[in-house]
Amino acid sequence: MAAKQPPPLMKKHSQTDLVSRLKTRKILGVGGEDDDGEVHRSKISQVLGNEIKFAVREPLGLRVWQFASAVLFSGIAIMALAFPDQLYDAVFDGAQVTSKTPIRLYGGALLSISLIMWNALYTAEKVIIRWTLLTEACYFGVQFLVVTATLAETGFVSLGILLLLASRLLFVAISVYYYYQVGRKPKKV
Repeated sequence: MAAKQPPPLMKKHSQTDLVSRLKTRKILGVGGEDDDGEVHRSKISQVLGNEIKFAVREPLGLRVWQFASAVLFSGIAIMALAFPDQLYDAVFDGAQVTSKTPIRLYGGALLSISLIMWNALYTAEKVIIRWTLLTEACYFGVQFLVVTATLAETGFVSLGILLLLASRLLFVAISVYYYYQVGRKPKKV
């Protein structure tokens, strides 16, 4: 028996048929609006995403603040690790250190946070920038509360402590400001 030959391939004209194209796009999930109101032209752009959608319109001075924070955290961390006596003396005006270990542990924690700050300086992802700003705000807020509670317990007030408290309030305000500015929805143009 002779093998039966397959029928010749015919060009399918369904792509020119508007209804078929719309049905195909609907099945693929392309062409309609997604949750953010984006209309994707292809499945590839839908999967990969739109670069403009993820770009952050940075508030003025954000990168300067991130750089200053990273330098501040790194500097204090290195000082706490290498010179714990001098750091304690600068804040508490001549009070004697009973143990250097807690100050060095504090320096290690600050060094870890500073590494996060340095990495956030080079990212364009909105979520990472916001998390680092929130981390800063929480750190400065907790430090403000701890120093205030210590001040209330000991009753020891010095110019160094008052400057520390004022700077921490300022740093919390700046970090929270940038946190909300980065999180704002961009205006549609």
